[in-house]
Amino acid sequence: MAPTSPVTGWRKSSRSQGAENCVEVGSIHDGAAVRDTKNRSAGYFTATADQWQTFMNAIKGGKFSR
Repeated sequence: MAPTSPVTGWRKSSRSQGAENCVEVGSIHDGAAVRDTKNRSAGYFTATADQWQTFMNAIKGGKFSR
């Protein structure tokens, strides 16, 4: 999905605790953008609002727990 508006509000997880090997999430008109904090110039990928919500629900539901 190509963003139709600029990415705003880049933020790192509060769990990153200052680490540089994290991802950042930004807002776009209808979803989210994600980039690597170590290589911000490499760009980012985007997800629609529905895709992002599905991903967040999977995280909260423990689908990716070790």
